[in-house]
Formats: sequence, C-alpha cells, structure tokens
Amino acid sequence: MATNRKLGRPTDQRLAMLRAQTTDLLLHGRIETTLPRAKEVKAISDSLIALAIKEKDNFETVEVKVKKAKLDAKGNKVTEKATSKNGKEYLKVVKEEVTEKRQKDMPSRLNARRKMMKYVNKVKDSEGNNVDVIAKLFSEIAPKQENRVGGYTRIVKAGPRRGDRAEVAILEIL
Repeated sequence: MATNRKLGRPTDQRLAMLRAQTTDLLLHGRIETTLPRAKEVKAISDSLIALAIKEKDNFETVEVKVKKAKLDAKGNKVTEKATSKNGKEYLKVVKEEVTEKRQKDMPSRLNARRKMMKYVNKVKDSEGNNVDVIAKLFSEIAPKQENRVGGYTRIVKAGPRRGDRAEVAILEIL
C-alpha cells in the first residue's frame, strides 16, 4: 500500500503540484483546494514549519565589508568622468566600501534551509522582484507558531465543488 496519495497524477506532476500549493500556502497563509490535496499539503507544510521553529534562532550576526555604489540625496548613483586607454571619456559609478551586519546560518540551519528548498518554489512578486519564502518561514511564520507543539495548519471543509462535486477544503496557517 502506498504511504502517500497518488491524486490521479504521475509522480512528477503530483510533486510539482504539491510544491506549488505548499509555496502558495506559505506565501499567502491560506489556499482553497480539494480535500485529499489539502491533506497532503498539510503534512508537508507542518513538517516545514516544525523545522523552521527548531532552527529559527540558529544563526550568528557577522560584519561584512561590501562595495556599493555611492548614492546622492535623491537616491541616484553618483558618477564621475573617466577616460579609457584610447582617450574616450565615459561615466563611471563611484563605489564606496560599507560595513554591514548580516545573518550567517549555522550548519544545521543551512541544512534545514536546503531541505525546505526541496518543497518550496522560487516566487516573484507583481513587480518582478524575488520573494524569499524560506526567509518568511523563518522570520514571520516560525515566531508565531513557536509556542505550539504541532498542528500549525488547519483544514476547513467548504462543501462540494459545483462542477464535479469534489470535496473542497480551505487549508490555512493558524
């Protein structure tokens, strides 16, 4: 007997669908899908949230020297004129070295982050910028759920779907 539901799909399609629904759940906080799919996504997302809770504070803050473009008062890059070897002039962006504080993952948190990447897709927002769902999992979802022992998501049955009478459920993060 199979340990997971087949959901009427070949393995690659099923895993892609579950990965997409897990990503949407973590990104938006709730999804509406069929009951068997919701049960599968619940198992995956609960394990990801539990892993995030376990590793959420496992990092150290380090200072890193970074070369950045110098910005003026309006936020535009500062440029200066320079000449090339053949005598032509061009505009060159002025760089400055800045010290920043960044979080450096400890080995177990890095391993957890890599495990999560197996179940979460890369996402872009409406403006085309990358959204870091895993960082959201560590910084927003895990602190809210840290006092729970389990059951980080809930399934609410919403009745049959109109077209095919499939049982619809709403899956949400508590």
